[in-house]
Amino acid sequence: MAVRIRFSRTGRKNQPFMRLGAFDSRTKRDGKPLEILGNIDLHGKTLEEKYRFNAERIRHWLGKGALASENVQVVLKKLKIEKPAKA
Repeated sequence: MAVRIRFSRTGRKNQPFMRLGAFDSRTKRDGKPLEILGNIDLHGKTLEEKYRFNAERIRHWLGKGALASENVQVVLKKLKIEKPAKA
């Protein structure tokens, strides 16, 4: 089973709210995630209000071989969350 870390859109029209989750790669965009890893509120004023992620769990999934989507990679790079180094 290939796992992808990607966004799922929720919220109202013109007020998007995105959830970050670990999904089976065959799941629909708004399908059921294996685990919810955080969320994005695009109307937040500070970086902490906009992005609320569980960095430890994101690193866990990346360490297990999950692939992040392009948009997720941009956000993770901005927040300096990296894949753990193999020992």
